[in-house]
Amino acid sequence: MSDGSAANGDAPVQKVIVIGSGPAGLTAAIYTARANLAPLVIEGEAVGTDQPGGQLMLTTDVENYPGFIDGIMGPELMANMRAQATRFGATLMTRRVTRVDLAASPKRVWVGDTEYRAHSVIISTGAKALMLGLEAERRLLGYGVSTCATCDGFFFRGRQIVVVGGGDSALEEATFLTKFGESVTIVHRRKELRASKIMQDRAFANPKIRFVWDSVVTDVLGDTKVEGVALHNVVTGEDSVLAAAGLFVAIGHTPSSELFVGQLDLDENGYILTHDGTATNLPGVFACGDVVDHTYRQAVTAAGMGCMAAIDGERWLEAQGEEIEMTVTDW
Repeated sequence: MSDGSAANGDAPVQKVIVIGSGPAGLTAAIYTARANLAPLVIEGEAVGTDQPGGQLMLTTDVENYPGFIDGIMGPELMANMRAQATRFGATLMTRRVTRVDLAASPKRVWVGDTEYRAHSVIISTGAKALMLGLEAERRLLGYGVSTCATCDGFFFRGRQIVVVGGGDSALEEATFLTKFGESVTIVHRRKELRASKIMQDRAFANPKIRFVWDSVVTDVLGDTKVEGVALHNVVTGEDSVLAAAGLFVAIGHTPSSELFVGQLDLDENGYILTHDGTATNLPGVFACGDVVDHTYRQAVTAAGMGCMAAIDGERWLEAQGEEIEMTVTDW
């Protein structure tokens, strides 16, 4: 197995390179490693809220991942996945991929000026939740600030919740959160919502949902947990404070697919398009997790897609005539 240290294409060609980590990338690493494919995982590096391991690195309690009766801390779950991948022979590199040539044979991947080559590539670069850009928002992420109602709504039973946004995602989050919260207040910077009419009708008809119009969140209050949000009315100029135990930011996501523009087929929002499972438009290139999935965005679905990408990649390599020694228990 290459340790990934040689430069300029001099290293042996890997069977698989996984770009990105998180539940999708690390599950792909576990499965390809157990298939004796010795994957090189270039897992990314910490830049702002972007962390190797994905969004779960910014999450405290994870109670909806199967197998953990009492829940597990997000960073601990990712550390376990990482250790499991290395146990089976994956090599992890905590660096960021800077460019790729996925149409080449073998595929070429660069980290800075160092080139790595592989017969196949699995992409699991994830997606970033758009944030408000507040210092307190970053500090309290996972401590009352969230970007995922499905993940964290359960923690706000009987509490007052604020949702920021005006599109379908914001109204879906707010409607879901009414199952748990005492009340849900949607803060929107305009007087009209962008959401579809059916979503608006549902939200307006829900007695637990109220609206604060023409307003933006200027600060998140609280030292170690969310205690409220500061608001500014963009029409009247009035400032106010809204008590809340949770702030859900639902102003959209952006997939981390910039590296692949012009090489892979993307949809209008930048998500990688796949077919026949996890295959992309380029042979030997597979994609999984939130860089593909803009519907579910859950750790368990991402992990499932990582498994799919590993199996799809192994079968593709086998069809290309690669000599792959399988363990008895795989597939």
